[in-house]
Amino acid sequence: MITVGRLTEFPDKRWNDFVLNTPQATCFHLSEWAALSKIVCGWEPHYLFAEENGTLQAVLPLVHVTRRMARGALVSTPFCVYGGAVAADDRCRKILENAAGELARDIDVAYLEVRQVTQTNPRWQSSDLYSSFKKPLLDDIDANFAAIPRKQRAMVRKGIRAELTATYGHDVATFYELFVLSMRNLGTRVYPRELISTLVSLFRDKLEISIIERQGRPLAGVLSLYFRDEVLPYYAGGVPDARIYAAFDFMYWDLMRHAVGNGVREFDFGRSMRGSGAFAFKKNWGFEPQQLRYQYDVIHGRGLPTMDPDKARFKVLAAIWRKLPVPVANMLGPVVSRRLY
Repeated sequence: MITVGRLTEFPDKRWNDFVLNTPQATCFHLSEWAALSKIVCGWEPHYLFAEENGTLQAVLPLVHVTRRMARGALVSTPFCVYGGAVAADDRCRKILENAAGELARDIDVAYLEVRQVTQTNPRWQSSDLYSSFKKPLLDDIDANFAAIPRKQRAMVRKGIRAELTATYGHDVATFYELFVLSMRNLGTRVYPRELISTLVSLFRDKLEISIIERQGRPLAGVLSLYFRDEVLPYYAGGVPDARIYAAFDFMYWDLMRHAVGNGVREFDFGRSMRGSGAFAFKKNWGFEPQQLRYQYDVIHGRGLPTMDPDKARFKVLAAIWRKLPVPVANMLGPVVSRRLY
């Protein structure tokens, strides 16, 4: 008999062992993300699992995202690219998806959001706003360099000629300075520093921060997550001069080189909105977009929730944010960024 339960402590070894041994699972299914939402935002995790005879058969990470003066959402999973149920079979997946729908109605949220790679539930609405970008890495570093499209290789060589260097570790202070500046310049509200420091604390052995410097001056940085044999550069930022020296191009190439040396065999460039600069940048590296099918069970309201930057109100907000003094943006960003989960 299949029974449904809920985690009460985070992280959880049994949950993580199931995730690590289930092919369709991702690093975002690990139970540490529940602790992140609770520590940084005070949101309540509802990490559901199905088991039979004491053996896990499926897991579905969910978090109740709350908002002031508005209904919240039940999300799988905040701050993450991927989510949804991972299961031994469709029967167990359906059991957890049904449980998620019931829970969303019990706690009276506006909608259930499941960040799945593929569409699994025909009863839920689907969004095609995002694509992911993945590509195998070859064992030979020179072969990986040759696989980069010619124009992009030229940008990497520009960074090499500028004598850029990369260091790997957990330098939260330097990275966050680069991150907040980059976010302001993009017109995006920045996450609190606590999010980055908590990520490092929870995933220290599965996470690295790379800092790119020129003559001792930090130009760019990226926080990357490791899971099984893949690496995912997740949060990145840099100073305006970074583009002059092709620091971002050098940074991603050096991460590929570094990762191959550590036995990594897949590079996950994360998600990007179609039509965005990031979307085009990743295609320029020779990555082909893979459509993500985020699914929604809308309980209150009409239509799908969206953060599409092409919408007029988001363009206006971004333009205003880019004009704020950096100290002001850094002060206000962590307060209002709770909607950017």
